[in-house]
Amino acid sequence: MVGLIAGWATGKIMKGSGFGALGDIILGIVGAMIGGWITRLLGFSGQGGTIYTILIAILGAVILVWIMRKIKGS
Repeated sequence: MVGLIAGWATGKIMKGSGFGALGDIILGIVGAMIGGWITRLLGFSGQGGTIYTILIAILGAVILVWIMRKIKGS
């Protein structure tokens, strides 16, 4: 559920729509991994509950979409 919410929100932030249910879930899961890795590097603990987890997943997903757009050139 976190992946779906994070992916959907990232779609809204980055291009105005989602990536489809499966795409949103995958984006949210990968975003959560990236966001978790970044927050650990910065010294933040992962003890914030569901809202914290969703926000971290959105952060990671936004970074992932931004990087992919830079690589793709759009």
